[in-house]
Amino acid sequence: MIYELRIYTTIPGRMPNLLARFENHTLKIWEKHGIKQVGFWTTLVGPDANDLTYMLAWESLADRETKWNKFFADPEWQQAKAMSEADGPINAKVACSFLTPTKFSAIQ
Repeated sequence: MIYELRIYTTIPGRMPNLLARFENHTLKIWEKHGIKQVGFWTTLVGPDANDLTYMLAWESLADRETKWNKFFADPEWQQAKAMSEADGPINAKVACSFLTPTKFSAIQ
């Protein structure tokens, strides 16, 4: 199992748009493609209150590539993304890391 850590830094004032897109569209489309989310977090205390951090679980990098490519090409996702950004972009920056758990990690 590998985990993908993604951090979206939104343009100030655009966090509600990003949260709505995930809640109303993205999660349903992920479910259709077998993409498993571990959790989502907003920053309560820290250097950037404009960050949305989330983690996805994958069987392998090949599993991620297959499912992510199908998701990204899905017309429903492309429409949801376009609609949510109709009045301008939401994210200023997206960071992505792939993680493997240590043998002593509570999450495997």
